Amino acid sequence: MSADAATIVSLLLGGILAGNELGTWAVVHPALARLRLAHAVPAEQAVTRRYALFMPGLMVATLVAAFASAGVLDGSARTLLLLAGGCYAAMIAITLVGNVPINVQTLRFEGDDEQSWRALRRRWDRLHTVRIVLDIGGFGLIAAAAVTSG
Repeated sequence: MSADAATIVSLLLGGILAGNELGTWAVVHPALARLRLAHAVPAEQAVTRRYALFMPGLMVATLVAAFASAGVLDGSARTLLLLAGGCYAAMIAITLVGNVPINVQTLRFEGDDEQSWRALRRRWDRLHTVRIVLDIGGFGLIAAAAVTSG
């Protein structure tokens, strides 16, 4: 794969990932948080199941693309792509250690303990905010690499 093609793939995947994560933070989860518990829990469970179908692949593909692009470039563009890959690696680590266990709790949640539910979702949201910063940072680094290499 050419350096230009690798960078375009990285930029595309990074943009899709950052945009999706930002959309869940700014639109999806705030809307779900306004629902009464009896509606919020099944809605959140449905969203969690749906995202579980494609987010792991998108996250890994974005990480791999950043490092693959770094492998075909040199100089400052390579450094920027390695840093982007580091952002995505950190984001995936946070996801695996923090968000995924909360997702499991979300999918298993039963009952009417609203305080427990809201605390669980607040923890997920805090971790997700950190992931968004890393995703946007990674995307920005890839964009900078694209400009630098071109």
